[in-house]
Amino acid sequence: MSGPEVAKTPGGGAPGKEGKEPVANGHSEGEANPFAEYMWMENEEEYNRQVEEELLEQEFLERCFQEMLDEEDQDWFIPARDLPSGVGQIQQQLNGLSVNDSSTEDIVRKSSLNPEAKEFIPGVKY
Repeated sequence: MSGPEVAKTPGGGAPGKEGKEPVANGHSEGEANPFAEYMWMENEEEYNRQVEEELLEQEFLERCFQEMLDEEDQDWFIPARDLPSGVGQIQQQLNGLSVNDSSTEDIVRKSSLNPEAKEFIPGVKY
């Protein structure tokens, strides 16, 4: 019986107990455990501890994964991050890297090295 049928039965809806008065909490005296529907709360602290551990473990894994991604990003060359930010900086660097043909000739002329010498090979005696 459920719903409207329970309400129609005399004795507060407990079948087979017509004429008996219900106790103040709504349950009759002969009922086995008036708190049966709340027994799930008995292990509430254990359940809360277990859920908290799972949440902490999930948070820990997310932090580790993020740290791993950050370390991997540092190893990769990312132009937007690793190159100079302005075109002016690149232009200055390029201006500093000029090659002069006349200076190379001066270096060769003033050199005391023998251009006819054999190539140096480490460990070989001549």
